[in-house]
Amino acid sequence: MPAKSCGSAAAIGRSLDIYYRDAARTRRMEQLNAQFIGKGDLAFDIGAHVGDRTASFSRLGASVVALEPQPRVFRALRLIHGRTPRIALRPEAVGASPSQIDLFVNTANPTISTASRGLMDAAAGAEGWQGQVWDAPVRVPVTTLDQLIDEHGMPDFTKIDVEGHEAEVLAGLSRALPALSFEFTTIQRDLVGVCLDRLAVLGAYEFNLSLGEDHTLRHTAWVSRARIAADIEALPFDANSGDVYARVLA
Repeated sequence: MPAKSCGSAAAIGRSLDIYYRDAARTRRMEQLNAQFIGKGDLAFDIGAHVGDRTASFSRLGASVVALEPQPRVFRALRLIHGRTPRIALRPEAVGASPSQIDLFVNTANPTISTASRGLMDAAAGAEGWQGQVWDAPVRVPVTTLDQLIDEHGMPDFTKIDVEGHEAEVLAGLSRALPALSFEFTTIQRDLVGVCLDRLAVLGAYEFNLSLGEDHTLRHTAWVSRARIAADIEALPFDANSGDVYARVLA
């Protein structure tokens, strides 16, 4: 569920503590990412936040294109990774078409800043989401996955974590990605079906699941669209969030 903090500077500092100073979490994340990324590969980090996944992809030898639209968070991302070889940083959101969009920043908890009014509506009154306020809207530029592929090439892995905006990100894609992950929450689990439907249009995929910050795939053998949808539907509400992993069938 959402982490609590106070003040944007303090909140960003807390993100840095959570995502960079937990050695066990970092090891789990590295082991999981290594299943998708290796030396010489290309990764897209959509919704990079403070860049812990970007850092992991880079340590594994990949080039990374990392996008983060929150101005203050992007400044932190640039301070951390702005001079790192093979990392390209872009202060943009990703969506269905090139445009601009309102990003609703939660200054006390920037990890759940969102371009999705649906997420904010779903969070209202939801257990574990009490007190969340999206108090600093900002207009940000939007690119698409298709544009990123045209500019940087086809990524070997794409991570999408954009707080309820995942379906819009996939709507801006017209070709199958080799492998990807997208986040979901139990307050908006209906969006999983929308994302799975979009992937089915683009190609034949198999799926897996990781919950919260476990960074561990729950299935030893990859499963079908129907199975992963059923798994997510059966999750208890307090599971809160996770990531669906998808890879093109060989």
